[in-house]
Amino acid sequence: MESNSARPMATGLTILGGLARLVQNLNFAPVGALSLFAGARLRGWRAYLLPIALMAVTDPIVSRLYGYSAWAGYSFATPFIYASFLINVWIGSRLRRTENPGWIAAAALAGSVQFFVLSNFGTWLAPHSSYGHSLGGLVNCYIAAVPFFRNTVLSDLLYAGVFFGLHAVLSRVAVRSERVAQAA
Repeated sequence: MESNSARPMATGLTILGGLARLVQNLNFAPVGALSLFAGARLRGWRAYLLPIALMAVTDPIVSRLYGYSAWAGYSFATPFIYASFLINVWIGSRLRRTENPGWIAAAALAGSVQFFVLSNFGTWLAPHSSYGHSLGGLVNCYIAAVPFFRNTVLSDLLYAGVFFGLHAVLSRVAVRSERVAQAA
């Protein structure tokens, strides 16, 4: 229900999604969908803080798992990536009163597109980017990123289905206080 601001099940699912990031492939991650879900099912500052805190904590761990230094998890593009996840939270907040799979899928696709645009812009803008700081360099950066976009879309759709689906089922059978109040 709308009046329940604590939402422990939604918080737990968000944290579980963040921890799932530790066993993911870098190009098939739950973070976009996790941010979308947090915006839809958490309230206020928790919706924005939790995905960013999970990213900040897991970025160095994921870097170490892939054989890099812990600080390699942070780059010039990191603020662009984090901003993209905050935008996903905002997109997700438009889903607070629905469990409609079509709206959730559309929101996941919108999140994938804005992540692609913003994160690759940050990559291009980096001072030591291998792409020239020109319109042609920006276009080349986006073209080089196209093969990764497919996995971004697929992971956002899959994980959004898992997070929203689990929440819908569990809110009906276990934690009824978190049931989504349907728009009239």
